Amino acid sequence: MPNPFLPISISLSPNTQPDDIDLAQKLLAQTKQNADFDGAPRSLENQFKKYLGVKHASSFNSGRSSLMAILNGLELPSGSQVLLQALTCNAAANPIRWSGLEPVFVDCDNTYNLDAADLAKKITPRSRAVIVQHTFGLPADMDAIIKICQKNNLILIEDCAHALGAAYHQQKVGTFGKAAFFSFSRDKIISCVYGGIAATSDDQLAQKIAAYQEKIGFPPTSWTRQQLRHPILMNRLILPTYSILEKYLLVLFQQVNVLSKAVHWKEKRGLCPDYFPRRLPGALALLASHQLEKLDKYNSHRQKTAQIYFQAFGEYLASNNKKLLSFHLPPNPSDHQSVFLRFTLRRDNAAQIIKKAWSKNLLLGDWYRTPVDPFDTLPETVGYQKGSCPRAEEFAGTMINLPTHINISENQARQIINFLLQN
Repeated sequence: MPNPFLPISISLSPNTQPDDIDLAQKLLAQTKQNADFDGAPRSLENQFKKYLGVKHASSFNSGRSSLMAILNGLELPSGSQVLLQALTCNAAANPIRWSGLEPVFVDCDNTYNLDAADLAKKITPRSRAVIVQHTFGLPADMDAIIKICQKNNLILIEDCAHALGAAYHQQKVGTFGKAAFFSFSRDKIISCVYGGIAATSDDQLAQKIAAYQEKIGFPPTSWTRQQLRHPILMNRLILPTYSILEKYLLVLFQQVNVLSKAVHWKEKRGLCPDYFPRRLPGALALLASHQLEKLDKYNSHRQKTAQIYFQAFGEYLASNNKKLLSFHLPPNPSDHQSVFLRFTLRRDNAAQIIKKAWSKNLLLGDWYRTPVDPFDTLPETVGYQKGSCPRAEEFAGTMINLPTHINISENQARQIINFLLQN
């Protein structure tokens, strides 16, 4: 029987099931140095290659490190421009700057993905690459974007941090460009708290990525153990007491470095923490591999939960109720396989609704409050210029994310629906 005191949460280790907690506890007891489980990263890479259908995959301790490995391997001239969309995280923009390149932000379209028309307008003689983010697990308009890249001789990189398992016209995202990177962080499709992979079928680029992986080495063992504690403490202590202690216990553990933060304060100022870029430790690779085995089950559950939301909100809007005239649903294209990392809708009073939901133990999400999240990221440190992406600025702050992950039941989804239809 569900615990009535547990919050309905969109983050806070959302994918974790009892077998994942048991595995993390076992690995924490056994991990004394990063040389432990040294065959696990290669095993994960092979597993990932087979799943995605690419020739090469190299594991890293984050999507950030994976992107840095790709950019390093491309050997672009210093100061080259890399185009990416607004409505993104500083984790996508910072690695461009850390690699000696210049991010140029492109507006989003109504699917929250990169707008092809604005992309074409922002290409300059210094443009060398485009990073396409499949936002919330909804595939971007790859036909239009590929044509623009081919016409302008731009390298296409896919940001699949939200979209492992999604497909565009029956082809998996992550296989359209020269390279792609994936994230296995705490609130992605699969999770090992911190982790990622760079994938490519380009042999020459793969050799350079592998050499980079070998050169950068592992993060400190203390950092690895910090990540292993996350699913254990989150599910056995923090979430069970959340209705009483709220975020205080989580914040305390983060302040004393028992647990990590998803985004370091340095990143919000454009600085690179010393644990990026690094390889993926074996213990975290085992967590990721265990989750990858459950990927199809996870994504099927996300898609079914998304359809519950679509049906309920669609019926409400079709009833011509004027209360929700500013209520916008995400796209639901029948020719794409979206995986709905989060089901995102827009409301003009999103911040107030989210705050009220949290007071009722419904921990809904607020990606994205600003064109480059988290909201307290200094825009100038990531190269964002106000007014450059008006649609992203219009959308930012109006978005409410609903959970779709494996631990959300149909009954919980309907609790969320009822709350939103009454507020």
